[in-house]
Amino acid sequence: MIDEINDDARQRMEKSINVLKGQLSKIRTGRAHPSLLDNIMVPYYGTDTPLKQLANIIAEDSRTLALTVFDKSSAKAVEKAIMQSDLGLNPMSAGSVMRIPMPALTEERRKDLIRVVRNEAEQGKVAIRNIRRDANSDIKELLKEKEISEDDSRRGEDDVQKLTDAFVKEIDEILVAKEKDLMEV
Repeated sequence: MIDEINDDARQRMEKSINVLKGQLSKIRTGRAHPSLLDNIMVPYYGTDTPLKQLANIIAEDSRTLALTVFDKSSAKAVEKAIMQSDLGLNPMSAGSVMRIPMPALTEERRKDLIRVVRNEAEQGKVAIRNIRRDANSDIKELLKEKEISEDDSRRGEDDVQKLTDAFVKEIDEILVAKEKDLMEV
């Protein structure tokens, strides 16, 4: 019983870490990386379609993304979608090939991004703590129903706390790495 609760908590915490990594990958560090454009949706024949399904995206160098649109008729829609995104990018179109230069980050913008990154990390920690709370309440419910002993209950809660501490530490490590990434010129 307790092992199942711990396994469920571990899986949910791993999902929370993956969500956090996904959120942080959207935050631009000044370096060109194809994943920056992952969340851009382009209206294509009346349907919002992910950009990566409409074009091949590569990092030409550390400051430039190159985008090759598969269907030339959708090039204008792709360009418009990139401009309207909240990434602050301005593509330069040359037919079906677009180059997207990455503007350099100012010191003020870096500090704003660090605030955003810290907030995302805190949201991740809150999610981990909520999972801990759920697991502990499940263990207390088992104790209340007399399906486990008090010793088992305490041991189970200790295991959940160790799991929580490990995942919070992982979030802190991810945060430090992202902050370092943002402060590099």
